[in-house]
Amino acid sequence: MASLGDQRATVGPWRSRSAPACLLLVAAGAWIAVIDIRGRMGAMPGTMGLGVVAFVGLWTLMMAAMMLPSVTPFASFYARTFTARRSRRLIAFTSGYVLVWAAIGVPAFGLAWIADQLVADHARAATALAAGIFVTCGVYQLTPMKDRCLVRCRSPLGFTLRYSAHRGRGRDLRAGAAHGAFCLACCWALMLLLVAFGLMNMAAMALVAAAVLVEKTSGWGVRFARMLGVAALVAAVLVIAYPALVPGLQPPSSTMTKGRGM
Repeated sequence: MASLGDQRATVGPWRSRSAPACLLLVAAGAWIAVIDIRGRMGAMPGTMGLGVVAFVGLWTLMMAAMMLPSVTPFASFYARTFTARRSRRLIAFTSGYVLVWAAIGVPAFGLAWIADQLVADHARAATALAAGIFVTCGVYQLTPMKDRCLVRCRSPLGFTLRYSAHRGRGRDLRAGAAHGAFCLACCWALMLLLVAFGLMNMAAMALVAAAVLVEKTSGWGVRFARMLGVAALVAAVLVIAYPALVPGLQPPSSTMTKGRGM
C-alpha cells in the first residue's frame, strides 16, 4: 500500500497538469459554441443585429475562446503557488480575468453600432474608420506602453508574489481582474481589428488569438508585436485602395454586387 506521502506526490503533479488542461477545455468549448452561433447567424457586420445584452454575452464567449489559451500558462503558474483549494482559486482567478474582458463588451457594442451607421449611410467614412483602426493598432503596437504591458503579461513571478501576500475571499478574483486589466492594456488595439474584419469573422478571430498567444508566450513575442504594428500600418494604406479587405465595414451585399459585374 502506498504511503500518504506517495499519494500526495502522485496527486500534486496530476493537479498541476489538470489546471491548465481545464482552462484549455473551456476555451475549446467556447470556440465550439462561437462556431455554432456563427453557423446559425451567418456573416453579419457591426452589432450583428443584437441588443447590448446579447452582444455582450456573445462578446464574452468570444473573449473566453480567444484569450484563455494565452492566459493559461500565467494562470497555472499562479495556481501552483498555493497548496490548498487550488482548483477553486484558479476558477476565481480566471473569472476575474474574463469579467474584465466582458466589461469591454459595452464600449465594443458602441463602436460596432457606429460602424453599422457608417456602413449603411457613409461608405467612405466606413473605409476611413477601417484605416483609422489599422493606424491606431499599428501605432500602439510600437509604443513603450505596449512593451510595458506585454512585459507584465509575460512575467508572472512578480505579479504572483504581490498578490499571494493578499488576504480575503476575493483576493484571487481581484488578482485575475488585475491581470485582465494588464492584458486588456496590452491587447485592446488588436481587438479593434475585429470591428474592421467583422466580429464573427472566424478567420480574423483565429489570427488575432494566435497573435496574442505568440506575443505572450513566445521568446520573441516583443519583436513579433512590433512586426504586427508595422503590418497594421501597411494594411491601413491597403484598405484605402481596397475597401473590400475589411468585410466588417462593408455592406453585406457589396461583394455580391461586384461579383455580378454591376
